[in-house]
Amino acid sequence: MQQLLPFISNHWELFLALAVICALLIYQTFSGSSAKSISPQEAIRMINHEQAVVLDVREPSEIKTGKILDSVTVPLATLDQQIDKLKKYKDSPIIVACQSGSRSARACGILRKRGFESVYNLQGGIMAWTSANLPLSKKKS
Repeated sequence: MQQLLPFISNHWELFLALAVICALLIYQTFSGSSAKSISPQEAIRMINHEQAVVLDVREPSEIKTGKILDSVTVPLATLDQQIDKLKKYKDSPIIVACQSGSRSARACGILRKRGFESVYNLQGGIMAWTSANLPLSKKKS
């Protein structure tokens, strides 16, 4: 213990880096969307057996390339304003998807704050969905 203070004073840059890394890890742990991330295969299971609803938060230009069949489309930028559109799904599991999984994580946080309890982030988003050779619908809905 007597050597700790001289070590910190002699190597303050290392100690500072350690403190920053610890702070970032704590921030990431407690500031997350608190939604569980699920794989495309787990999403399929939930859609088929638990009547999960897929919420696509991509922009309309991204959806032109295709979307998960029967998904509800609400761009992340307008999610707060269109939350009433999702009230009928409040008691159902909701799987949130975007292109890569980062916007959907933010959307999960918004939904949780608005009282939605069964919210899941599609890990890897639509990119993971297509990488798993799962189909996309190009039909407008």
